[in-house]
Order: sequence, then structure tokens, then C-alpha cells
Amino acid sequence: MQLRSVTASLLLAVGVLCSGCGGGAVATADSKALNVPSKEELVQEGPFGDRVLGKATAPITIIEYASLTCPHCRAYHRDVFPRVKREFIDTGKVRYIIREFPIGRTAGTAAIITRCAPAEKNLFYTEQFLSRQPEWVNQEVRPDAIYAVAKAGGMTRETFDKCLTNQTIIDGLTEVKQRGRKFGVVGTPTLFVNGQKAQGTVTFEQIKAMISPQA
Repeated sequence: MQLRSVTASLLLAVGVLCSGCGGGAVATADSKALNVPSKEELVQEGPFGDRVLGKATAPITIIEYASLTCPHCRAYHRDVFPRVKREFIDTGKVRYIIREFPIGRTAGTAAIITRCAPAEKNLFYTEQFLSRQPEWVNQEVRPDAIYAVAKAGGMTRETFDKCLTNQTIIDGLTEVKQRGRKFGVVGTPTLFVNGQKAQGTVTFEQIKAMISPQA
């Protein structure tokens, strides 16, 4: 099966751009205007399940929708997320969920590989794909370049090739993205911090301000 057909079902928003790519601003003030669903609806797992960091009993939940080809997602995971992890996730204050919102066939292919990997390696693969974007991101899907990143986590080429044709994963990721769109996600990165929405160029200070009244 060709990559073009394998990833086609993930292309639910071909015309949607990464919201941070245009230098978008964070918006958190008016939840109703931002089309923010209830906290209960947001945190409910979809049929495909979630990849979760932190304690299940943490009082605050952050949900991040990300595309692995988005440069502002890369900047967020380089400059902001490590501090969020250190100060909030590792200390038991935050339960953190990363959900896929792939934009384009290349992002869809990488998302398949990330979800196909063992759950405990999800963050590793996510950050590898983001930090190494110049090596594999292209308008055309480059399987060998994507595999070079996957190989860093110990994935064999045989497993890699099988992952790309795993219809259960493809359908699951499609559901995750469709659900994200219902929640008002139109680009990446988009974060929901205990029900408050932040999108575009998100800073640590902005996340801390959204967390502090509840921490």
C-alpha cells in the first residue's frame, strides 16, 4: 500500500495552517467565543485512547493538540514544555495529554509511527520528530528520512513498514483529529488548560497564569 493512500484519511484539514506559523497569539479570555467545550468533555478519552504523562490524580489537566511538522510546536516543546514537565507534571500538579492533529501527509505519517511505538516511548518519539524536523519534513513524504528518526527509538524497518499500513492506527488518528476539530482546534499548537484554551505562540508564563488559580 502506498503512503499516499495510507495517510489520505488523516488529511481532514489540508487547507488548515499551523496556527503558530503565522505568529498567532494566545487567546484565553472568552471561552464561549473560543468554542471551548466543557472540561468534562475535553478530558474524556475517545475510542483510540490517550497517551498521558503525570499522575492520574493530578488536580489539573492540560491537553495539547500538536502536528509534528509545525515549527511552533517544535519551539513549544523546546522552550516551554520542559519547564512545564519539571514544575507541574513531575511534581504531581498536572496530568498532561498529547493528542495528534497532523496537518499534511508528512505529519500524518510521523503521527502513525509515534502512535505505533510503545506507549512509554510516545514522548520520546514526539520530541524526536519535533526537534529533528529539518531532517525529515518535506512537502513530499520521505519514508527513509522518517525511519531515520524512528530508528533512534529502536524501531526496526520491518516494524516501521508494518506500522504505516496499520489501519487501526490510521482510523484511530483520524478519530482523534475529527474530535479535536469538534473542540474548536483549527491549528497547532492548541492547548486546553483545565478547560481554558490557549493557541498560537504559548509561553510558560501564560500556562503558569492559567494554572496558578487552580494549583
